[in-house]
Order: sequence, then C-alpha cells, then structure tokens
Amino acid sequence: MHTGRLIFSQLMDFLPSHEFHRCVGRYCGDFRMRSFSCLDQFLCMAFAQLTNRESLRDIQTCLRAVRPKLYHAGFRGVIARNTLAKANENRDWRIYADFASVLITRARQLYAQESFGVDLDQTVYAFDSTTIDLCLSLFPWAQFRRHKSAVKLHTLIDLRGNIPCFVHVSSGAMADMTAMDLLPIEPGAFYVMDRGYIDFARLYAFTQGMAFFVTRAKRDMDFIRQSYRQVDKVSGLRSDQTIVLCGPKTSERYPVSLRRIAYYAADIDKRFVFLTNNLLLPALTIAQLYKCRWQVELFFKWIKQYLQIKAFYGTSINAVKTQVWIAVCVYVLVAIIKKELKIERSLGEILQILSIGLFENMPLLQAFSQECRNTNASGLCNSLPLFDF
Repeated sequence: MHTGRLIFSQLMDFLPSHEFHRCVGRYCGDFRMRSFSCLDQFLCMAFAQLTNRESLRDIQTCLRAVRPKLYHAGFRGVIARNTLAKANENRDWRIYADFASVLITRARQLYAQESFGVDLDQTVYAFDSTTIDLCLSLFPWAQFRRHKSAVKLHTLIDLRGNIPCFVHVSSGAMADMTAMDLLPIEPGAFYVMDRGYIDFARLYAFTQGMAFFVTRAKRDMDFIRQSYRQVDKVSGLRSDQTIVLCGPKTSERYPVSLRRIAYYAADIDKRFVFLTNNLLLPALTIAQLYKCRWQVELFFKWIKQYLQIKAFYGTSINAVKTQVWIAVCVYVLVAIIKKELKIERSLGEILQILSIGLFENMPLLQAFSQECRNTNASGLCNSLPLFDF
C-alpha cells in the first residue's frame, strides 16, 4: 500500500497549477492531446533536470523503474521516449517561457529584501551571455562558425536572489550587443554589463528610459573632461570625472554627459575604468556595483553544473528552448522552496539531495534537515565485522 506523499509531489505543490493551465491554454498546448499532456511533459523534463538525466531514453528508463509511484507523483500519461521527443519538438516553447515568468515574479517578491552586498534601494540587474557549443551536423540552424554550432543564453538576473528575469536563446552568431535591443528597460533600475556591451546608441536608450547603466570603458575612448570630483585614494578610487564623448560617431550616439570612474583593485593588482550615466551615487558604490556583476558568471557556472543545459534532448530550436525554459523553471522553483521553507542549505545542496530522493516518502522539509538521521535508534551496528582479530 502506498502511504505518505512523495517528495516530487510535494515539490510540484509549489507550482501554481491554475497559472500553468492558463499558459497551456494560451497556446493550445493540449489541443487534441489524449494521453500525454503538457503537464506530463513538464513533469518529465523537470524530473530530468532535477536528476540530471542525459537522454530521452535515460528519462524513460528511470521513470519506468518507478512506475507504481508515477500516479502519486502527478503523472497521468504513458512515459515513452518517442512521445516525449515529439512533445519537445512540436509543443510551443512559449508555454514554459510564460510559466517561468510567473515563477520569476513570485521569486522576486520573496527575495525583494535580500541583500546583495551593496546598500541600494533600487533594483540592480546584471546582464551577460554564455555560449554552449553544439554539433554542426545536428544543429545546423545554430551555426556561427564554419565547422561549429552553438547557442547563446543572453540572461538578465536580478542580483537580489540571483533570479533570472530575462533569458533569450539564440544561435551563436547573434552578437551580444544585439540582445540589448530586447531588454526590458525599467525606470530607476541599474543595469551592470561588461565592456563587450559598449554601444553608445544602445546605452543612450537606457538614459532615455530613465534607467542607469554601469559598464567598463574601452581604452581608446575619445572624450573631453568637463569636471572632476575629489576621491579618497585609500579606498582604491583614482579619479571621478564627468566627461562628454567627442568622437565623430560616439558624440552623436551619446550626446549627453557621462561619468568616468577609475578604480584600482589591490587584491588582484588591476585597474578598472567604469562608465555610468548616474551622476549622484558615490564613486565607490559604482565600483561595488560592477563587482557584483560577477554573480551572473556564477549563475552560468551553477546552471551548467547542476542542471541539464550543456546537452539537449532534441535538435530543433523549439526543443532547445523548451529544455532551457524548463531548466529556468526548475532553478526558480528551487529558489522559491529555499525561501518559503527557510532552508539553510545552498541551492546546489538542495538539488543534490533532491536528485537521490524524489520518490521517497517523507516530509519535504525533513529531507533537507541538517541533522543526521540514524535509522538505528540504539546506535549499535547490525552489520558483521569485516575483520575479526
């Protein structure tokens, strides 16, 4: 007799089912589907992300091994490799992108008061991209070199909680600066980027949208100093200037004043020069904001280590985007669970524990308990001695 509730089922309770079905209905995801719904597809792919399955056959084998428990975990359709492959190929990836947006909104509310190392009331985003190499013969639509394919994940994360707020999946040929055109510009927010995103026409769009940016300046930038402020060189600051661009093209693309801040990081013996359109914040705060940009690099490292996005279960653009967005859903779901249950463990530890206990019958919070659970109450060892002296 099946007693208790599975950990996997308890995890899925944190998903707003009515919102999921609303996303499915928006794109007619279950139209003429009888045996394998979008929910079944999502559960299969979420299971694959949580347990780091390597292929569709791997997913099928592992789920069929626990077939008596699948109904209690929420599965209603028959799990088959071909069925899942066709679902990833044909069902609109925007179903899961929209559902990820619902989860992201919830997560950002939970982490709204989270500290990220800088005492600032405004929202701060970090923007960057990561490249995932692919086989050219399997992914011809993603070609970006003569003998190579790749996809890029252009990602904007909210530094409060490191929640991904914007993800755009493109071929490797798409330039990073082009993705700036797709960014939602939030008035009053800060956008932190590296110097690979210096395009003054696009940066001027942030100024026109009443948002702020922080980036690194290029060495050959042509400018004229308008004014300067005194700085405390003990803090690492070297200069704080208000400048105006004077290049023949840059002066037209960015016609208003900029702030140029030079900073020396003694711990790594390196000098940085920052550009920002914020003229009011202390110069040291601007330097600290740029240092927080490293969180987006750690986010990319984390999802590549703990989630399944380096190898894809399908070769079409729809299958790739479906897998990426469900991976984002899983990441945000774990972040929500960590906050709502007040779990002290890291996100990586939570995923490692879930990967081996999804179909166990125990309270979800008990699975993350820091205390060692000894099943032998007496503390005596029941196993035979290996060596008898």
